[in-house]
Amino acid sequence: MTVLPAVSDLISLLVNDEPLPNELRRLFHGRGRCHKGLEQVTVDWLQGHLLVSLFKEHDPEFLQALHAALLTLPSTKRFDGKVQSIAIQHRYQRDAELEVIYGELDPKPTVEESGLKFGLSLGARQNIGLFLDMRFGRDWVREHALHKRVLNLFSYTCGFSVAAVAGGADKVVNLDMAKAALSQGRTNHKLNGHDLSSVSFLAHDLFKSWGKVRKFGPYDLVIIDPPSFQKGSFALTKDYQRILRRLPELLTENAKVLACVNSPDVTSQFLIDEMAREAPALHFVERLDNPPEFADIDVESGLKCLVFSNQTK
Repeated sequence: MTVLPAVSDLISLLVNDEPLPNELRRLFHGRGRCHKGLEQVTVDWLQGHLLVSLFKEHDPEFLQALHAALLTLPSTKRFDGKVQSIAIQHRYQRDAELEVIYGELDPKPTVEESGLKFGLSLGARQNIGLFLDMRFGRDWVREHALHKRVLNLFSYTCGFSVAAVAGGADKVVNLDMAKAALSQGRTNHKLNGHDLSSVSFLAHDLFKSWGKVRKFGPYDLVIIDPPSFQKGSFALTKDYQRILRRLPELLTENAKVLACVNSPDVTSQFLIDEMAREAPALHFVERLDNPPEFADIDVESGLKCLVFSNQTK
């Protein structure tokens, strides 16, 4: 398939008879490798803003065709009157340049997912502030949080925390080294009218803060959603085991753990095997489905969210 037909295929997939979602949603996931020639392209609908992300550099012919094709979308039946802006983010660049090609971009829009509100940040950094493939994970936490004490490790902008409080959690502890992400987490809670007296935000390195984390426990639900790699602070295949090794001292008798990994090089079996080795009282229960819009030719290449249950007796 040549470049121009690939762009044509992309537009055909975007312009269909389905109404646009009322909430933010991925409209096209090329990274699942189900569409030849578009493996490094994604398109997200951010409730008025259409964000196209390119994960590799494309030749000028592709970019010219992509620009022209995207500019036809606002006049189509599906998008008519609903598009505030169209932007292309060049994720392969160090500064992840954001190129607005249509309309006026709101750099800090508030969006909704499963009825909950989240603030995004567009153009300031590579990630927008919410990982869309984790939608079912946040829904699961919301469904299992009632009257629970929750620990949210590598919390980023506290999406799991928002879901937990919405689900009736008694206490949530968020830990992340990035103060700016935790600040956005506070904002996300406020957007949903949450009482922050039941939510803690710890801007610490987990591996230097076990005592502080234990002080807030024990926990009925622990969420582990680390980056695949973070220079100087986290290497997945080496450091995940260090977390699992300390889990038993943090958990109540019947606690649950949602352990996540999003590296194409690490399978679900890695988590199952390492949990069995480092925390044998925790038994594998299920793997959560990924949202259907994140279809992948290899189910082990995408996000893996595994539920474990503590069975100490």
